[in-house]
Amino acid sequence: MHIKTANTIFYCRKWKECVDFYKNKIGLQVTTSLDWFVEFKLNKASRLSIADESRTSIDSNEGKGVTIALEVGDIETVHIYLNEAGLSPPPIKDHSWGARVIHIHDPEGNRIEFWSINLGAK
Repeated sequence: MHIKTANTIFYCRKWKECVDFYKNKIGLQVTTSLDWFVEFKLNKASRLSIADESRTSIDSNEGKGVTIALEVGDIETVHIYLNEAGLSPPPIKDHSWGARVIHIHDPEGNRIEFWSINLGAK
C-alpha cells in the first residue's frame, strides 16, 4: 500500500466559524472549497478538512477525544503568531519528554497542539 496523503476530517456544527478559524486565524492554505466542505493543506502530505455536519451523515464529536498534534520548527514564533491572530494562547509548557507545547481549541472544541523539540532539555 502506498499512501500519498493523509487527511483528518472534522464534522462541525459550527462549520463557518471553524472554516474562518483555520483559514483566517491559523492561516492554512485552502486546497478545496465547497459550500459544505473545505480542505486545508498542512504540508506536502497532510490535510485537515472541515465538513458541515448538517450536510453529512456523520455527527460532530463536539471536540471530545480529538487532538491534532502539529510539530513546528519554532514554538516561540508560533506563540507570537497565535497571539497576533487574537487567539490568546496559554503560556508555552515544557514537558519532561523533551517538547515545548501550546494547546488551543477551535470553535467546535477540537484541541490543536503545537509542539517543537526542546533543544535545551536534558
